[in-house]
Order: sequence, then structure tokens, then C-alpha cells
Amino acid sequence: MPTDPVCGMFVPETTDLVTEVDGKKYYFCSSGCMQKFSSPDLEAKKLRKRLILSWILAVPVLLITYLVSEKFQYRDYILLALTLPIQFYSGFGFYEGAWHSIKSKSANMDLLVSIGTLTAFIFSLFITLFPSAIPGAGVYYDASAFIITLILTGNFIENIMKRKANRAAERLMDMMPSVAHLVNETGQVTDVPLDSIKPGQILNVRAGEVFPADGVIDNGSTEVDESMITGEQIPVFREKGQRILSGTRNINGSIYLLVKRAGGDSTVRQIYDMIERASSGRAKVQRIADVFSYYFVPVVMASAITSSLFWYFYLSSTGYSDPIEISVLAFVSVIVIACPCAIGLAGPITLLISSNVSSENGIIIKNSSALDRLSKVNRVVMDKTGTITESEPTVTGIDITGEETESEILTYTSSLEMNSNHPIARAIQSRAKLMGINPEKAEDIREIPGTGIEGTVGGIPVKIRKSGNDERSSVKVVVDGRDVAVIHVSYKIRPEAKRTITELKTLGIEVSIVSGDTDKEVQAIGEEIGVSDIYSGILPEQKAEIVKKFQSNGDYVMFVGDGINDSVALETSDVGVAMGSGSDIARESGDVILLNNNLENIVKVKLIGNETITKVRQNIGWAFGYNAILIPVAAGVLVPFLGLSVYTILPILSAFAMGMSSSSVVMNSLLLRPRIRKTFRNYSIKEMAGNAVAMEGVLPSI
Repeated sequence: MPTDPVCGMFVPETTDLVTEVDGKKYYFCSSGCMQKFSSPDLEAKKLRKRLILSWILAVPVLLITYLVSEKFQYRDYILLALTLPIQFYSGFGFYEGAWHSIKSKSANMDLLVSIGTLTAFIFSLFITLFPSAIPGAGVYYDASAFIITLILTGNFIENIMKRKANRAAERLMDMMPSVAHLVNETGQVTDVPLDSIKPGQILNVRAGEVFPADGVIDNGSTEVDESMITGEQIPVFREKGQRILSGTRNINGSIYLLVKRAGGDSTVRQIYDMIERASSGRAKVQRIADVFSYYFVPVVMASAITSSLFWYFYLSSTGYSDPIEISVLAFVSVIVIACPCAIGLAGPITLLISSNVSSENGIIIKNSSALDRLSKVNRVVMDKTGTITESEPTVTGIDITGEETESEILTYTSSLEMNSNHPIARAIQSRAKLMGINPEKAEDIREIPGTGIEGTVGGIPVKIRKSGNDERSSVKVVVDGRDVAVIHVSYKIRPEAKRTITELKTLGIEVSIVSGDTDKEVQAIGEEIGVSDIYSGILPEQKAEIVKKFQSNGDYVMFVGDGINDSVALETSDVGVAMGSGSDIARESGDVILLNNNLENIVKVKLIGNETITKVRQNIGWAFGYNAILIPVAAGVLVPFLGLSVYTILPILSAFAMGMSSSSVVMNSLLLRPRIRKTFRNYSIKEMAGNAVAMEGVLPSI
């Protein structure tokens, strides 16, 4: 049976609520869910309006409830007026969800919230209109108002995160050119829309442009920046007959491309589709409260109905004058005592504190539902470039083979590379700047794709050529016809990488590395940081397949990456962690962002997830404990000892029970911060408060 992509409920295929997107059918449990799927921005605006109104009215409800005396005769009427819009406008979505829950014969949080808040509201309305009907009874408007408000807040945050994930795919397509340069049979070039390109056509792609389709080079040669696909910043040389992928960038040569795959079949479009599918198709995480309510709601309803019917028939058989009154009070008492105040608070308050602790440590948890999955993670899969290593290559050594000094070599090379945007050029420029070397004017500069660059510096001919060995990141320097040096360029491993791997293994977590780089390079880095499970030469869709393979073996996978090429794997994994220095698409695809790029925060994320979910379960345990004790009381277990008059104090007992359960949840949640700090100390991980401020501007889109 298919599931609703919005709420996760099972939907029969016979439903009329179905839509088709890109050949795939989506089934919905309600018109509301269908509208959220079809018009997410419009639904987000509606949810925002309901949430704002709810908070504006809920705060006065709370203040009046606890600060204004019950002797004030209009107190309850004011509370009623403030609660009405929250109950029936802001909370309408819960009733709709509850109705569809009933139709699908499954209990969820919507049903629990609806029963609890409506019962509390209706009972309070009865007491407001007939204050002398039940002596000593109070109203519970604050309970119904705040349950709706808090859970709406959580839904709003979840809605924002889903929209961000969808925008990640859209931004990927925004990188593509709007037109392509089509070459006709006579050799004339005309600009045509991107979606009109067909296999077999010839396109002209100029230096600096993004390849609009997949194909092979028909004429010419160039260096290609494939970082969007492989994550590697070092360009690769491509010549006639060699493959080109859409989305990669032509660096320094005008070439002719024979189109093999275009439109929906192109690499970029396939990555786009995979991000969309992974974002919307990922199995909906069942909230702990939903699991609890699945069993709790039927128990409460059965208890309330059984108690009500028992007292009605029993008292009728004994000749009691008004058995209906007692049976109604028994039903209301059970439902009100079971009102899910603590359950409604269990998640939001804990997640609020968890989010605060995370942000203080330079961690942004975008998707709160990821915390449950975090607590189960037993494997971390890491990208290499920009994650384990720095995102830009650096000069790691200079082997001098001539008479020139290192300073002279850097003067020649930085002068020649001064205006180049090649990653190796940037590395050489950075090294020269670090040593205080000022480049000189270079003349007659000529870039040769796949070979290097040459020109004159101070009248002396200088050439920078690819090294003769297999290392793409080494270049040979030739001055006035003499080989004078070999400059080695590589990605610097982050200093905390090895320590992070050790800490993850201490937690019993397996670690794997996936990379688009060569096997030799990846193996060397794996040996240095202590990781033996290596995957090299991997394309984006293959990264996602590796993640799926681990998941099929029963692993909960955290994927850590920074590039566009990691987006699909970030969405496919159980928890996607994006580096703050990474691309916007990677950051929007991830569930978690490491603002300060410190890999040790991977361990912190795992520990925070463990402690947060433990605390949520404890809170629900408190709520269950109070209900387990007081539901039998509400059902009448004390009547044989105290008589039927006990029902006159049960409403007060209900208020006390709800207050105590909510207070215990709040107090227990406040213990989360010191608990996390203690856990950090146990693993020798220091807190780094204030990192979010230090990284101001790193994440403008959040």
C-alpha cells in the first residue's frame, strides 16, 4: 500500500486523491496533504498565519490562567474568547489529521492531540457556562491552547526544512546555462534553448562555460573542472573522443561536443531527480509521540468508555437518581487526566534545548526528526575532499633540481600563474604570499590545455608543465630551458581528522571514505587517519548507492560531505551532515551543518542525538507514569473507599496531574544541557561556545 508523501500515512490505491509528477504517481490521504504537496509555499503561508495567531493568543491565556484570580467573574469568559481561535482555526489541521487517522484505522499524534484538546476545551466550556454544575472544577484552556501552539511550532520548523531540501535540487539546475551554442551542418553557430538539445547534435562550448549536455569531444582539447561531479578541484585534461559530463566546466579551451545524452537523460538532470526522490521519498520517521499515541489513544478511549458505561449500568441497577451525570464525569475525568500536556511538551522543549546546545558548538540541526536517526547511527561515510581534507589544495613540497632557490622558483611561478584560476595556480600563489613574495609582471602568457602554462618573467622564458609521473597534483618548473624544480600540490588533511576517527571507533561506529579521487590518493589518506574501508573514483550516484548498500545491510548511515556531488548521498543517508564551507546545495541537502568545519563535531552530533532522544523517552515515561497511576483513579478505583463524591474533586486532581506531569517534563528537559556537557567530558571533547557568532555570514541562506 502506498504512503502519503506529506504525512506518511498509508493510502489505498483506489483513492481519488492522486497526482502524477515526472511519470510517478503520488497518493494522498486528504486534500490538505495534496495541497501541501502541490503548493508547498501556499500551505507554508497558511501554517505561518495559524502559528503566529496561536502564539499571540496562547501567551495571554497562560498569564491570565496563573496570574488572575478565579474570583474574577469574567476570567473564564476571557480565556474562552482567547482560546476559541486557537482551538478551531490554528488547530484545524489536527482535526483533519485525526479524521483521516480514524478512517485509516490507525492512531497518531493528531488523534491524541484532537481528543485531548477538545475534551479539555469542551469540559472547560461547560464549566464556564455552568460554573456551579461541578463544585471545585476548574478550566483547562491553557492546556488545549499550548498543546496546539507547541506542536504547530514543530510542524512549522519541519515544513521549512522540507522546502529547503527541495530548493537544493532547484539550485542545482540554476547552475546550468539557459542556452547552448548549436553548430549546424554548415558550421554556423546559433544559440538555442537548453531543452531543445538532442543527441547527435554538435555544440560549441567555450572557455569558462558549463557543459550543457553529456557527450564526447568531437574536436579540440581542454581542461575540465569536474568538481561538481567528483568533488576534486584539480582539473582533468580531456581531448577528442573522451567523455564529458553535463554540469562540469570548460576551463581553457573552445571545444566541439557531440551530444550523447541531453535533457532528462543528462547527468545533471539525473542528479536533480535523485535529490528530489531522496528528499520526498525518504521513509517518514515515526515520532516517538506517534508510537506512544498508537497504543495510548485506544487504551485511554477504552478506559473512558468502559468506566462510563460501568457506572451508568451499575448505578441504574442500584436505583441511583442520576447515573448519566456520574457516567459523563467518569468519561471526562479519564480523558482530561490523560490530556497529552506532557506528551506535547516532551519533544518541543527537549529539542529546543538540544538545538541551543548544538548552536553553541557550531552545529546547526536543521531537521529535528534527524535526532532520532542520529541516536541509531552505527556507520559514518565521509567524503574526502573538503571534508577530511581542506577544500583547496596547498603546496606540500618543492623538490629543487636546479640552481635557483625556493624563493626564486616561487617568484617565477607565481608571476606566471598570477591571473590564472587553476587550483594549482591558486596553491602556488598562496604559498608565495605566505612567504612574502611579490609576483613580477609576466608577458606572452599562453595556457596549453592538459599541458600547462608558459610565458616570460623578467625576460626569462618560464614553463610550468604537468609532471611526468601519475600524480595529477605535481608540476615541473622549467626556467630558460632548464628543469629547476617539481612542485607538489595536495589536499591538506584536517588536523582533527585522525582524532575524530578514533573517537568514532570508541563509540562503536564504523567509518568509510568515498571519493572521486584516484585510488592511490584516497588509500594514502585512509592509512594516515586510520580508515581501511575505502571507495575511490566514485561518481555522485555511486555514493548514494554505497549508502543504500550499507542501509540494506541494516546500518544507520551518517554521510558527511561538502560538495554538490555529495547532495544525493546527503539526502539518501539516514543523517546528512554538511560542512559549513561547502556548497549551498550541499548545506541545504544536509540535516546537520558543521559551521566551523571541525570534524570533531561529528562526534558531538552523534552524542547530542543520543542524549536528546534519551531525554525525550524519559519525558514520555514521566507522562505515561502519571497517566498509568491516575487513569484508574479517574475510572473510579477509589469510589469503594471514598464514595461517588470523589468525582467532585477529580477535576482538581486532573489539573494537578497535568501540572505535575508538565513540570516534570520541563525540569527533566533542563537537565539535558549539563548531561551533554558531561558526555563531552567523558569523551574528552571540549565545548566551543560562540562558534556560531564567529562564523557569521558563512550560511546566508539559513
